[in-house]
Amino acid sequence: MLDVLPRLPDDPILGLAAACRADPNPQKVDLTLGIYMDDEGVCPVFGAISEAQTALVAEEISKAYLPPAGVADFNNGMQRLVLGQDSAALADGRVSSIQAPGGCGALRIGAEIIQAAAPGAKVWVSDPTWPVHIPLLGSVGLTFETYRYYDASTHGVNFDAMVEDLKQAGSGDLVLLHGCCHNPCGADLSMDQWETIGSMAEAQGFMPFIDIAYQGLGDGLEADAAGLRHLAARLPEMIVAASCSKNMGLYRERTGCTIFLCKDKDNADALLSQAKVAARRVYSMPPAHGALLAGRVLADAALTSQWQDELETMCARINGLRSDLVLKLQEATGRDFEFIRKEKGMFSFLGLSADQVKDLREKHSVYMLGSSRINVAGVNSRNIDYLAKAIADVI
Repeated sequence: MLDVLPRLPDDPILGLAAACRADPNPQKVDLTLGIYMDDEGVCPVFGAISEAQTALVAEEISKAYLPPAGVADFNNGMQRLVLGQDSAALADGRVSSIQAPGGCGALRIGAEIIQAAAPGAKVWVSDPTWPVHIPLLGSVGLTFETYRYYDASTHGVNFDAMVEDLKQAGSGDLVLLHGCCHNPCGADLSMDQWETIGSMAEAQGFMPFIDIAYQGLGDGLEADAAGLRHLAARLPEMIVAASCSKNMGLYRERTGCTIFLCKDKDNADALLSQAKVAARRVYSMPPAHGALLAGRVLADAALTSQWQDELETMCARINGLRSDLVLKLQEATGRDFEFIRKEKGMFSFLGLSADQVKDLREKHSVYMLGSSRINVAGVNSRNIDYLAKAIADVI
């Protein structure tokens, strides 16, 4: 039976990262995976996470299953982190959430709930979007339309086209939005544009489904959630998929949650019951370690403060790298790369052709996606000059 299955190609991003690891060139540059790296090329462990982990190991006496909804401190902390301490929705009790295996698990649980409520519902996704969004959500039976988002000629959001496309979204549809630090282009909506989307959702009846995987890596924890919070304050329903992979460095611990904003408390409780059943059939029980760590950090004022300071330092480094890269590229090429400085988060499209990207890989061992999307955090003081010269050579 199993011998009828053909070998499938590697994931395009993971495959490139594997090719880079196998490359013997000591000057190779890996700009593929969306993982934060420090100046030494290491994905660091937050000090606050290390302290929480030391305390957890010292106190832990059991490896029994977590409750189906996950760690209470984690769920409550994530609701406050994403929606804000003064959220009216939280005060009204119309919010529930479930811990999930990373941001992917959070998206999947959201998709399971949507499919249960409206089988085959239409989800509008940005062009471009994270490549896993459509297969991850579509595997439950949801259908898709795309809305224009990125304008390669301006290296920014084509908001007029986005609005024109989303005028077709109606009641029963969902619009998938990147909460901040758009993956893959780094071009984010302004607050005025978030307000326009909120007005459209009110008038047309579509529901936002927000993926916020990078809160804190754009303009800071509060500013990065401002658009999402605006929608939460004015709309009766919304689903949010949140992740701690990037802003707490818990990549391998698979720490995420799905947050449901509902019309009232009874509906929020009903959604949580649905989510628990969906989780049971998808992965049975939530993983413990990452959520226990994140829950401790979010519930302890001293650890929260330490974590926020570390996150601000990380965010400042990314923004500094953007400025440094702009200067190096402009010096090396004589071209305008100022758009990189204006983008948010870890990603940027450099605007190179597929042939130029291939030349970078084959001639200089510089690895990025075929779209020329780079992970800015893969740049460091040791490779930035080499990178700029390599790009100058191929263009």
